[in-house]
Amino acid sequence: MKPAKSVASLPPVDDAIRGAVLDVTARLKDQPGALLPILHGVQDALGYVPEEAIPLIARELNLSRADVHGVVTFYHYFRTHPAGKRTIYLCRAESCQSMGAAKLEQHVKQRLGVDFHQTTADGAWTLEPVYCLGNCACSPAMMVGNELKGRMTPERFDAWLLSEAT
Repeated sequence: MKPAKSVASLPPVDDAIRGAVLDVTARLKDQPGALLPILHGVQDALGYVPEEAIPLIARELNLSRADVHGVVTFYHYFRTHPAGKRTIYLCRAESCQSMGAAKLEQHVKQRLGVDFHQTTADGAWTLEPVYCLGNCACSPAMMVGNELKGRMTPERFDAWLLSEAT
């Protein structure tokens, strides 16, 4: 077993981030396969997994920074930057693709001025891909918060977005 690194060897970490990470790791680090639950816990607490938290998580779990970074970047669910006030999830599964999701995706990206995993300049929206919303009968689908929307078209997206702005 590798010896844990000292706190002095860690890069500077904001106090709020340090507190959230240490709280989550203290609660979860002793369970088998703790890294994923800890990453979920950190993202739940902060809204994202800050890059500066990775060395601290690694130290608390006695893992390399590369191990933690690899898991954070492998799973699309984890964000390393704050999300917008609301997140739009666009389904990219086969059923949605066969019903026009690629056209919808291009339209949404153009309308919001962002790509997947990005947030609008005003911080209002983050756009994320998802690989099935279980709404195949009503493809293409999108979800915002817990609100699932089916048979989404570029025109319906624009109407929905306009209604959200009012």
